[in-house]
Amino acid sequence: MHVTPLVWALTLGVTLAVLLFDIVVIGRRPHEPSRREVTTALVGYVGLAVAFGVGVWLVAGGRYGTEFFAGWLTEYSLSVDNLFIFLIIMTKFGVPKQFQQAALLVGIVLALVMRGIFIAVGAAAIDNFSWVFYLFGIFLVYTAVKLAREGAGGDDDYEEPALVRWIERHFPATSEWQGTRMLVRQGGKRLITPMLVVVAALGTTDLLFALDSIPAIYGLTQEPYLVLTANIFALMGLRQLYFLIGGLLERLVYLSYGLAFLLAFIGVKLVLHAMHTNELAFVNGGEAIGWAPDIPVWLSLAVIVGTLAVTTVVSLVVSRRRERPGDGAAVG
Repeated sequence: MHVTPLVWALTLGVTLAVLLFDIVVIGRRPHEPSRREVTTALVGYVGLAVAFGVGVWLVAGGRYGTEFFAGWLTEYSLSVDNLFIFLIIMTKFGVPKQFQQAALLVGIVLALVMRGIFIAVGAAAIDNFSWVFYLFGIFLVYTAVKLAREGAGGDDDYEEPALVRWIERHFPATSEWQGTRMLVRQGGKRLITPMLVVVAALGTTDLLFALDSIPAIYGLTQEPYLVLTANIFALMGLRQLYFLIGGLLERLVYLSYGLAFLLAFIGVKLVLHAMHTNELAFVNGGEAIGWAPDIPVWLSLAVIVGTLAVTTVVSLVVSRRRERPGDGAAVG
C-alpha cells in the first residue's frame, strides 16, 4: 500500500485539528456531557471511521479496506474493555463528573502519542526481523490465557501503576480539586492536583493496554498507515463511549472471554503467518513452499465480527436473567 507524504500529513493534520477542537470546547466549559451530546459525537466518529474504511476500499482495494475494518473493530473492542479500568480509576480517585471529560481527553492524547511510538517501533521491527511475528503471536496467546483466567472479575484486582505511586510519594499535592488544573501554587509552593494523578493513572494504564493492542493489529495488517488510523478512530470515540455505556459495561459479563478468544486467534494467525512466509519451508523440486496456512484477512474479519456479536448477545441475555427477581433462588 503506497501512502504519499501528503496523505500522511493530511491525516495527522486532521487528527490534530479534531483534538484541538475537543480541547478548546472542554477547556472553555468543563461539564458532564448529556446523552444526546455523546451520542451525536459517537455516531459522527463511527460514521467517519466507516467512511474512511470505504474510502480505503475504493482507492487501495478490498484487501486493505478489509484490513482496516478488522483492525479498527479489534482496537475498538479492546478499548471497550479498557473502559472497565477507566471507570475504576475515576471511582477510586473520586473524579467529579464535570472533570471526567478533561481527564479522559488528556489520557487519550497521551495514548495517541504512545501508540504512535509503538507503531513506529513495531513497523521497524517487522521490516528488519521476520521472526518478530513469533514473539507477537506467543505474547498474544499468553495474554489471552491470562485474560481468560481473570474472567469478568479481573478488573476488581486493579492496582495503581508504579509511576502513580511514585508521584504520590514524592510530590506534595492538594487535597481538593482545582478544576482541570494539574499544577497550582499555594503558600509559595507549587503543588500537584488530583487531576495530574488521575491523568498519570490513565496514561500509564493505556500504555500497558498498548502492549496488547499493537501486536494484535499487526496480526491483521502490516501497513503502518492502517495501524495508525485504526487506532486513531478507536481512541477518538472512546471518551463518548465512556459516558454512553457506563452502565452497560457491567452487563457485558463475557466480554473478557470474547477478547481472550480474539487475542488467541490473532496470536495463532501471527505464528502461522510467520511460518508461511519465512525460511521455514519444505523444498519441492527446488522451489520453497510455505508449509503453514496463512489465514486470509476476510476470515479474520468474520471471526472478529462473529465473536463480538455472540459475546455481546450472550452477555446481555445472561445479565438480564440474573437481574430478574427470584432467579437467584431458582438456581441450584
